[in-house]
Amino acid sequence: MSTFTSPSTDDTNRTTARTMNGTMNATMNGPRHGARNATTTQAARRPRLSGMTWLVWRQHRAAFWTVIAATVLGVAWIAYQRGQMTDFLDAYGFPAKSLDDAEEEFKPYAGAFTSVTTGLTAIPVILGVLLGAPLFAGDLENGTAKLIAAQSVSRNRWLAMKLGLTGLVVVPTTAALSAAFAWWWSPVKSDYVDFGWASREFFNTTGPVPVALSLLSVVGGAAIGVLLRRTLAAMVVTLGFTVVLQAVWGSVKLSLGDIVTVTSKPVSPGSLITFPEVPRTAHWLGTSYVSGSGKLLDVTTCTEALGEEATSACMKKADIVGASIDYIPMSQMSGMQWFGSSILFALTACVVVFLFVWCRKRLV
Repeated sequence: MSTFTSPSTDDTNRTTARTMNGTMNATMNGPRHGARNATTTQAARRPRLSGMTWLVWRQHRAAFWTVIAATVLGVAWIAYQRGQMTDFLDAYGFPAKSLDDAEEEFKPYAGAFTSVTTGLTAIPVILGVLLGAPLFAGDLENGTAKLIAAQSVSRNRWLAMKLGLTGLVVVPTTAALSAAFAWWWSPVKSDYVDFGWASREFFNTTGPVPVALSLLSVVGGAAIGVLLRRTLAAMVVTLGFTVVLQAVWGSVKLSLGDIVTVTSKPVSPGSLITFPEVPRTAHWLGTSYVSGSGKLLDVTTCTEALGEEATSACMKKADIVGASIDYIPMSQMSGMQWFGSSILFALTACVVVFLFVWCRKRLV
């Protein structure tokens, strides 16, 4: 038996030694071809985002992708509508023929503008409520903020990543929609006077204004979420904040321009008044009569007088010698938008500074 057992044991030891040597050599010299392929495949499948960037994107990816997808669809729809409009304009003979004579034919295309501008003006409100308010309120309400604060990542970095990644989604999407709408509007911007450039539907949806309004709405909603620490409550309050922001902006935007006043040539009191001419696309602010002493009178003066003779006598008694019109030309639109947007950007920066100061000690 000893003669039979000894060789078997030696063979087993030699086999084990060969196996261990092969394993060690494979480990030291690198994986075999199949293992190398597996490692390369795993490396290729690693997410491009990592660390805090990956975490923030993972938390809000549903909202981010929704905003991006809605932007793509919106730009595509605007491009389609512009194509339909330009086909009509070419067939109609524009600009050789004025659109004033094609009011009924152009009505469907004007209606398309109305439907799109309704959605575009609501973008800052939607982004503030659905993206800004839950940005920090969700983490504070669910306790995720405490977990993040306990890690090696600083609070400032977490705040910066949250706000920065959200801004990288908000700014390009709103800018793309603004540029697409301005491109759609440009062929008839100076000819179709029913589209008032100073109106909310056109002033707030072109240029830098939608970007500035959206950023302030989102950052303001984020600050409200930090203060209230409840997602639903933050969304409700943010809705009110964004609505008030839109109302205040609408009341002050015209003050950003320089008012131009034109006055008619003076005539003798009681004579027929000819109102001065203003540019076709100008935004009228007010019309007044001018007395001989330079005093401005309301245009309703003498409207109660019946007949030409009674009206003439009334105007003579009021010493009306001319008329004046206050307006803002369309040429000021771009400057007004950038000036107003710079104010909104400054307010946004102030809110961001507040967030970093407040959250340094009171975040959790």
